[in-house]
Amino acid sequence: MASLWFMLVLCLTTWVSVSTTPDKTIFDPLGDHGGDKIIFKPYENHGAPKSSHDSPKGHHDAPKGSHDSPKGNHGAPNAPHVAPKRGGSTPKGPRVSPKQKQARPFFVFGDSLVDNGNNNFLITGARADMPPYGIDSPDHSPTGRFSNGLNIPDVISEYIGSEPTLPYLNPQLTGQKLLIGANFASAGVGILNDTGFQFLNVLRMPLQLEYFKEYQQRLSLAIGDEKAKQLVNRALVLISLGGNDFINNYYLFPGSARSQLTSLSDYVTYLIVEYRKILEKLYELGARRVIVMGLGPLGCAPGERMQHSKTGDCATDLQAASALFEPQLTQMVQDLNAKYHADVFVAANTKLMNYDMISDPKAFGFKTSTTACCGQGPFNGLPGLCTVTSNLCPNRDEYVFWDAFHPTERACRIIGQQIMNGTHEYMKPVNLSVIMAVDSKM
Repeated sequence: MASLWFMLVLCLTTWVSVSTTPDKTIFDPLGDHGGDKIIFKPYENHGAPKSSHDSPKGHHDAPKGSHDSPKGNHGAPNAPHVAPKRGGSTPKGPRVSPKQKQARPFFVFGDSLVDNGNNNFLITGARADMPPYGIDSPDHSPTGRFSNGLNIPDVISEYIGSEPTLPYLNPQLTGQKLLIGANFASAGVGILNDTGFQFLNVLRMPLQLEYFKEYQQRLSLAIGDEKAKQLVNRALVLISLGGNDFINNYYLFPGSARSQLTSLSDYVTYLIVEYRKILEKLYELGARRVIVMGLGPLGCAPGERMQHSKTGDCATDLQAASALFEPQLTQMVQDLNAKYHADVFVAANTKLMNYDMISDPKAFGFKTSTTACCGQGPFNGLPGLCTVTSNLCPNRDEYVFWDAFHPTERACRIIGQQIMNGTHEYMKPVNLSVIMAVDSKM
């Protein structure tokens, strides 16, 4: 059971069955089913080789105490962090055709897995605005992302041929920048409004959706109502929610109010009902292509391993929560698509994507999935303690986890590859490459 250290936890690791009809409506651009509809055959010439996801080995990499820091940069709190040269075959965004390079707008909602800096503009404990966060970003400085460099939305921006979206609270989001889209995500939030209360000032989901409405009003003033509606309708949307509702709510501390009042099974069902309302609101606000990220293997994050095991085993209660949540999320997405008679929502099985790397890190070129690159304590898993005084690994590309709960840039790139090209096991009903191919014919 989790301890009071969860009061410091920054938001989470994250972490759908398709109709068997061979020909199906994938996109209804007007949303009222009165316009042109695109028909496709699922995964025709767009599949990707299935990657293995064997069960975890019976042993785990043990923490090695402190990690060597990049030369001459990690010991004095005010010393700048200098990133070493990075090797390996970290996946990059694909080459796209000239037509695909006409970047589509991109909107992002959710928690710290996808937040790219909104919390920098808030008075909150859930911030990533200090070194060594951002050590592998272009200027080696913190950006507000809970990463050593890029995060999952940044990787997807590369795939769709766009520059990264700006945080909605960033004053630079004006003029032509509005046409790129916006990131509304905020570290610490969950599906439920009382999740992450310990972080105080964060953009909870009702506020993120309200800001999305405000964005559309600003966009309408800039390009007119009709063009603004069309831009939103053809945009790609990414949302990541749910992990904090377990780590920073149900399992926040032993005997939490939620866990005393509600069984885990009933709680998961309640979360799915509330999540559906959020997705329906996104549709009401014009979203027509939404990638819904699932949970990750919550109990396998270094922060949870530290809390629950001296040998590095995954936390069984949080693993049980992930196992209950994922199939219900899949079914909910399928039900919504049936309601709207189009594949508006796409379920990304990020639980399996992450589990592949965690269960067999060496198959993906990682050294460990048990210990975080940056942190303190066993497995570098003390929540909230990736700071200038922390242990810091010299090569981030060798680690699945950057800090106690968040993946490294390289792990994010592997997840991005699966979102782009993953088989039906990972992306239901279709992957992003199919979406781009179909939508390019509109």
